[in-house]
Amino acid sequence: MGCPPSRTLSSLLAGVLTATAAASLIPAAALAAPADVPAAAAPGVERWSADLAVASGDDVNVRWSAGRLRLADTRPSARTRPAAVGGPVAEGALLAAPRTLARPASRVRAQVTAEVAGGGGVQAQVRGWRAAGWTEWREATGAGAVFDRPVIRVQTRVLLTARDPRATASVRAVELTADTVATVSAATAGLVYRVFATREGSVGGQTANGRIIQARDHFVALPSRRGLSPLNTGDYTVRVCTTSGSRCEYAPVWDVGPWNTRDDYWNPSAVRENWKDLPQGRPEAQAAYQSGYNGGRDQFGRTVRNPSGIDLADGTLWDGLLLTDNAWVDVAYLWTGTGPRGVVGDGPLNVRTGPGTGYGVRGLAARYANVPIQCYVVGQTVTGPYRTTNRWNRLAGGQYVSHAYISAVYGGTVSLC
Repeated sequence: MGCPPSRTLSSLLAGVLTATAAASLIPAAALAAPADVPAAAAPGVERWSADLAVASGDDVNVRWSAGRLRLADTRPSARTRPAAVGGPVAEGALLAAPRTLARPASRVRAQVTAEVAGGGGVQAQVRGWRAAGWTEWREATGAGAVFDRPVIRVQTRVLLTARDPRATASVRAVELTADTVATVSAATAGLVYRVFATREGSVGGQTANGRIIQARDHFVALPSRRGLSPLNTGDYTVRVCTTSGSRCEYAPVWDVGPWNTRDDYWNPSAVRENWKDLPQGRPEAQAAYQSGYNGGRDQFGRTVRNPSGIDLADGTLWDGLLLTDNAWVDVAYLWTGTGPRGVVGDGPLNVRTGPGTGYGVRGLAARYANVPIQCYVVGQTVTGPYRTTNRWNRLAGGQYVSHAYISAVYGGTVSLC
C-alpha cells in the first residue's frame, strides 16, 4: 500500500510562502506590477484580479468572509496531518474560474495580499490552456510562471496552509499580469517511464482535489501537484500498463503521492521541482529505497519503505490492470504529448483490440480521462450516451474506443486511418 499521509492536501506545503511567528501583512504596494512592468498598462500586458469570493465545486476547505479567503477548518485531522514532525495541520485550495486572454501570453505573474502568521502559508499557482490541453500548474509569484508555448486561457489556484490551529492564513487579493517573454521547453513529448505502483485504497478518504474515494474507484496519484487535475476532469491523464502490455488503463490524476508531494520526476532537471540531480523518470522514493538517496528518506524525513512512483485506486489496480498486488508498470504522462485528445464522458469504458464489441478487451478508460486519438476507423455501430455511431477511435498501441462514449475532442482534427 502507498503512504496515505503524503497523498493528502499536505502537498500544499510544497513551495508555500510561510510567515514568521510574528503576524505580518503583505502590503498593498505588493499589488503593483513587478519592477519591470510600468504601472500604466504597457502594450502587450494584461491585468486582472482573481475572484476569491465566488466558490466553485472544486474548492477544498476554504471560505470567503469579511473580505478574506480563509481556511474553513484549521483543526488537526488524520486526513491532513502527515506523519512527519512539523507537517501542516490544515490545508485548503480555491480554484478560480479560467480567464480567456485578450491575446496569447507566455508568462503569468501574481501579486498576493495576505495575512500569514504562526506557521500559516499562502501560494498562488497558475496553469495555461493551449491547443493540446492544460499545462502543469506553476508557481506564479516572484518571477512568475513561464510556459513553453503561448497560452490563450489562464486559471488560478490559491493554496492555504496552517501548521497550528492558531495560525493565520488568509488572502485579501490576488492580482495577475500576463505578457510574452522568451519561452523555454518544459518537457519532451510522449514521456513514458517504468515505475513501481502501489495500491492507494483509503476508501471514504478525500483526495487532494476534493474527491471522496469510492470503492473500486478509477484514478491515480502522482507525487507532485504540478500534474493534479481539478475534480471531475482529466486535464492530467496517465496511461498505466502492465509491463507485458497485456492490460492498460487511462486514468485521471486526482491525488498527490505516494511519499513525496514535490517530485515531478517525469520532467527534466531544468524544470523539476526537487531532486534535480536524479535522472529524469526516476522517482525520489525509488532512488531512496534502492540506493539510499537522501539517506533513504522522503521529503518529510520518513524512511521510504517501497520504491513507489505512482498510486493506483482500487478500480484501476484490480479492474483496469487485473493486478492483485503492487507491481512495476509502464506509465505514459499523456499531457506531455501532442495531438487530438478525446474526453471519456462515461466510464470506465472498455478499451478493445479492434473496432467492435466482439474484439478483446485490453483495459479500461476511466470517466473523465483524456485519451490521445491517432485516427478513426469505421466499425460496429454503437449507441452510447453522446451519439449512435460506427466511428471507433484508435488510440496508441492499436487500441480502440467507441466514439459513442466520447463527450468532446480537442487539440486538433481527427482524420480517417
